[in-house]
Amino acid sequence: MSLVKWKVFSVAVFLAISVSIVKAQDAQPMSEIALGSGTPSSGGVNGMTGDGVVAIDDGGTATISAASTTGPEAIVFDGTYIWVAMQFSDSVTRVRAKDGVVSGTFAVGKRPVALLYAASAVWVANYLSNNVTKLDPATGAVLGTYTAGDGPGGLAFDGTNIWVANRNSGNVTKLSKTGGNLGTFSAGKRPMGLAYAGGNIWVANNFGKTVTRLSTAGAVVATYPVGQGAFGVAAQGENVWISNYFDKTVTKLRVADGFNLGTFKVGDGAAGMAYDGTNMWIACNGDSTLVKVSPSSGTVLATYATGKGPFGVAFDGLNVWVSNFANNSVSRTAAN
Repeated sequence: MSLVKWKVFSVAVFLAISVSIVKAQDAQPMSEIALGSGTPSSGGVNGMTGDGVVAIDDGGTATISAASTTGPEAIVFDGTYIWVAMQFSDSVTRVRAKDGVVSGTFAVGKRPVALLYAASAVWVANYLSNNVTKLDPATGAVLGTYTAGDGPGGLAFDGTNIWVANRNSGNVTKLSKTGGNLGTFSAGKRPMGLAYAGGNIWVANNFGKTVTRLSTAGAVVATYPVGQGAFGVAAQGENVWISNYFDKTVTKLRVADGFNLGTFKVGDGAAGMAYDGTNMWIACNGDSTLVKVSPSSGTVLATYATGKGPFGVAFDGLNVWVSNFANNSVSRTAAN
């Protein structure tokens, strides 16, 4: 892919605002819950002008309706609530998992694009603020705001510390649970998704078609080739999965040594992923679908119709949830 095409790519805008998003004709339905407009920043939605032009990650622009979306991208479950990052309103919205009731919207930094529940807190990566916000999940109160690198946009927890992928500076930052900066370490080109698996941090390098494996001390253990537009990372037992946004595939690597166990077709714009203990779930942004995949064979077991432009996936123990970027909603379906 040419450099020009790469430069136009936006994590949360590119396909979600495309001219048409086609749903698979045989996709099973999901229930959909509207999130509302969020809490806009003073003077309007951050990054959006009155004529509906949104500044995208890499300096380009794309046109959408100014009232059409607050950009739900990341999603996470805290044991009670589903949290959704509403990036164009600089806020996060909380949905009660048991009944789907929207129960609060809370201000964070500029362009929140990644979420993590860890150490009894919700962590929010704010892409344009270059920081991470720590929230009390019970009240939504801000417990702290901590400096990260340039363009934080991925989060992971290693059981002790928080890891932040800095998309624009090609590195990751390690934070203590109290927000102390424990170091910044090199990754690949445009690090995006993060996961902790097999005692290491796995980093999807969106512009590098690679995954970097880091020790918890920050040393590069190895780098492995994957598909084009590496986006998300999800741990699954002895394996780790990487979604390849532009290749419409996911890649399965063995955690012990990074051996490639297969690359499997899923759908257009493979993005967020989750493992429910039995199956893998992948949001296909370009198809507006969620696919259920067998971890052993890579076979697509079922396809579900989501809202427009899904990105994030979360599992609450019973249901699988998806954040729909282009129509301010989340969709859910029973995992089994």
